[in-house]
Amino acid sequence: MRPNCESCARDLPPDGEAYVCSYECTWCAACRNGFPGPACPNCGGDLQRRPTRVVRPADG
Repeated sequence: MRPNCESCARDLPPDGEAYVCSYECTWCAACRNGFPGPACPNCGGDLQRRPTRVVRPADG
């Protein structure tokens, strides 16, 4: 998963709200809400909420 928004470069934490398309274009919710339609502006793919990544403690 990409660590930041492709539009505004905002850091996207693993458990935060972000959107991705089938080509893994990645957007924060604020930028996504500014798009004129439901498709990715880069590739035209369907945008969906990015699944969260479970943060596991380091082995020690």
